[in-house]
Amino acid sequence: MLLYGDYHTHTQYSRLNHGKGTVLENASVAADKGLKQIAITDHGFNHEFFGIKRKQIPALQEDILNAKEITGVDILLGVEGNIISLDGEIDIKEEDYAPLDVLLIGFHRFVHTTSMKDKALLCWANLFDKAFRPSKEKINRNTTAFLKMLDKYPIDVITHLNFSFQTDTIAVAKMAKQKGVYIELNGKHINFTEEEIMTMASEGVKFIVNSDAHTPERVGEANLGLNLIYKYNIPLSQVANVDKLPKFHKKRNW
Repeated sequence: MLLYGDYHTHTQYSRLNHGKGTVLENASVAADKGLKQIAITDHGFNHEFFGIKRKQIPALQEDILNAKEITGVDILLGVEGNIISLDGEIDIKEEDYAPLDVLLIGFHRFVHTTSMKDKALLCWANLFDKAFRPSKEKINRNTTAFLKMLDKYPIDVITHLNFSFQTDTIAVAKMAKQKGVYIELNGKHINFTEEEIMTMASEGVKFIVNSDAHTPERVGEANLGLNLIYKYNIPLSQVANVDKLPKFHKKRNW
């Protein structure tokens, strides 16, 4: 299995030293590892600590052009945006979408939400889910938020599904398939049961394997996802960036 591209990488534009490297450093590592394409997907605008600022997008675009010329790697401009309300709203506006080549969305705890109710039920309510089993009510609420989000926006990838935000995996995956959205097999966090993986594979859900690199040396490090594909014999036709380049939905209407 050959990984053609890594579509979830962070740089110093993910603020407060959360992302460690530059665009050029990420691209240079990608070139050394034989990747044909990467995406720079720093944290979305509503992340309270690490989000890229809208005013930084032109500088990021310039960095991408320079790194492309130096390394020969095709570099996509993306963002890992955030779900910010129980109604499925995200922190990417229509005017933000225009320069993007790829749109990733995931759940992160520390985001500016649309209301205090959303802060309480979306963020705080899921704060300790790694330590305590979430209730059915919470899982249903989380799932509904994701389904509404998928129905509203031209998303390409759902990142680290169920990480600190448990959903009905199969319900979300089926909607993602319907909308042409990839489910990420994250290089650091895979939060699916064996039954969920097998069911998604049998339902024809499409996956994408990414590193979620926050340092340049981790770009392209996606063995967690690749090993899962091998272990469960997931058809490579359902994996977007193994032995081929993925197709994103840039022309999908907002």
